[in-house]
Amino acid sequence: MALLCSHGRSVRGPAGFSLVELLVAMSLGLLFWGVVLQALVADGRQVERMVRQVRERGQQRRVLALLRGDLQRATRVDLALGTGAACALGGRDPVLQLQTPAGPITYTVGSPPSPIWRRRVLMRCGPAFGLDGEPGTGAAQNRVLLDGLTQPGLEAAVEPDGLLLLRLRQEFEPSGGGTQRIETEVRVGAAL
Repeated sequence: MALLCSHGRSVRGPAGFSLVELLVAMSLGLLFWGVVLQALVADGRQVERMVRQVRERGQQRRVLALLRGDLQRATRVDLALGTGAACALGGRDPVLQLQTPAGPITYTVGSPPSPIWRRRVLMRCGPAFGLDGEPGTGAAQNRVLLDGLTQPGLEAAVEPDGLLLLRLRQEFEPSGGGTQRIETEVRVGAAL
């Protein structure tokens, strides 16, 4: 803004930013914060995926520890055999049949018994555990151990060295989209 002084010369007011300069600066600032926000959201999704993976791997390890304990108590192990199971298999495929002093234990993979479970499930049919942590002699129970299994879910195979290879496979969709797969395997000695 120019002012005329008494001598006829123009005098300028204090220097400042024009409206165009302010709009450009504001646009650049918004763009910068948009990039920062996108990076934070992506980082949050990555953290969510890692937490989910750690949780699912922990569940897989607990299931394999239970299976290992059942195998240690077993006097006989049959692969893909469900005859003599103490529970109805409900159309699920038998993966392992264990004969134990407390009774038969059958591990099956297939469709879930109710819609609360994700995809295919791994179920254990066998004696329930007592307060002492050992299998009881009561009626057998059929329980879901793990859900979200992919095909085949639980694999059991005898290795050339005589050990039993157990492999669990899960798959789920994180909230950000995509698919996340988790696989855990262990080799254990068994009474084949």
